[in-house]
Amino acid sequence: MKVLSFNHMSFTVANLDASIAFFVDGLGFELLSRAPRDPRLIERMIGIEGAAPEIAFVAAAGQRVELIAYHAPADRTAVLPRLCDVGAAHVGLDVDDIDAAVDAAARHGYGLAGEVITIDAGPNRGSRVGYVRDAHGMTVEFLQAAAPKR
Repeated sequence: MKVLSFNHMSFTVANLDASIAFFVDGLGFELLSRAPRDPRLIERMIGIEGAAPEIAFVAAAGQRVELIAYHAPADRTAVLPRLCDVGAAHVGLDVDDIDAAVDAAARHGYGLAGEVITIDAGPNRGSRVGYVRDAHGMTVEFLQAAAPKR
């Protein structure tokens, strides 16, 4: 067995309209599809009785992000892990202007989780990085590569 390619990253979201707007209007992703799924099939796939999702796929830079809003079951809950908590997830996006990306995110309700900093070690050394989060915990990391050395 070998992995052939990366297929997608997925987030379960509280508000599908707002999440699509963030990715499409705020970050320039393309909306590929949006539709409900057959609850009986989803129940069998994920093992949760009564699961009723609506799913959207957005894409940019050759990668897809799946956004899922569940309308059932009624007993679903929300989790708000901190970035250091087991189970926390985020997507990292390379951007050409981190300040503009943070501003675009703010217009869609995403605030900085901490500060925009310059990385001091590792493969991204010299890059500027910042994490933004919405009120429901969806987290996006923006990375602006270090300026080339002359």
